[in-house]
Amino acid sequence: MRNVNVNSIGEYIREQREQAKISMRQLAQTAGVSNPYLSQIERGLRKPSADILQQLAKGLRISAEALYVQAGILEDREADSGVRTALLADTQLSERQKQVLIEIYESFRRENATRAEGAEDAEDTESGPAELTTGAPGAEGDIMGAVLAAEAEMTGEDGDPQDPQDPPYVTNIRPTSTSD
Repeated sequence: MRNVNVNSIGEYIREQREQAKISMRQLAQTAGVSNPYLSQIERGLRKPSADILQQLAKGLRISAEALYVQAGILEDREADSGVRTALLADTQLSERQKQVLIEIYESFRRENATRAEGAEDAEDTESGPAELTTGAPGAEGDIMGAVLAAEAEMTGEDGDPQDPQDPPYVTNIRPTSTSD
């Protein structure tokens, strides 16, 4: 863990509170800490615990991770694609908007990582066709593959349709006209 300057976390909390236009009293009440204790944290006289940081993050409506990194509890992320940096540098967004966008971005990254892990596991154990996720980027190719596979199932190897008695064969049903 890196050496932490207690002042830096306090200063960071104060900056976040001021940018969010929240009074010290409001934040203390929301976070469930006393006003004097919050004042000591902001002035660098106290180092808050991880639990207190989490409560303060909720009160500030920012991610607890941001406070943990600032306090030295978590290491800053190794790989930054530039998205986080760009969002944080954008002066036209409020701090709350920046945090929401970063959280959405991170949730997409986690979801993709989970899918990638699931795909690796599925390759090892899968015996049937893959489940199609509609709306996913690149799903158009998957959809075409599924359609072609369904068509192949509907026709025999010679390209002729299956026997109409075999399910799931569907025919066009047209009303017949009767002439009297």
